Amino acid sequence: MIERFERPPGLGPVNGYSHAVAGAGRLVAVSGQLPVDADGSIVDSSDGLAQARQVFANLGTALRAAGAAPRDLLRLTYFLTDLADLGAVRTARDEFLAGGPLPASSLVQVAGLVLPGARVEIDALAITQA
Repeated sequence: MIERFERPPGLGPVNGYSHAVAGAGRLVAVSGQLPVDADGSIVDSSDGLAQARQVFANLGTALRAAGAAPRDLLRLTYFLTDLADLGAVRTARDEFLAGGPLPASSLVQVAGLVLPGARVEIDALAITQA
């Protein structure tokens, strides 16, 4: 069971995340996913939305491999090289979650990522019912 506390009394409004999420079950940790295809080639470095969609596709693949789904997400951590990409990341996130429950999340702006040309990386925690 996962319990979400989107906006507890005394905390400000949110945009696409929950302030807190709690659950019991099998914990699934997903390493940071980058905007690369199955061959390891980076997706168009000039297109933040294409990169974000690829990252979420990779995240979905990793979750499925562990027996989890987007609805099982507890937390997402976003790493962006340019905060101007936040709108694109939110669009891709909303497509990925498809109106489902909102995980807790954090956003960090970074000077760079491990792959030159990568604009976004996302890691995750999920919990499934064992």
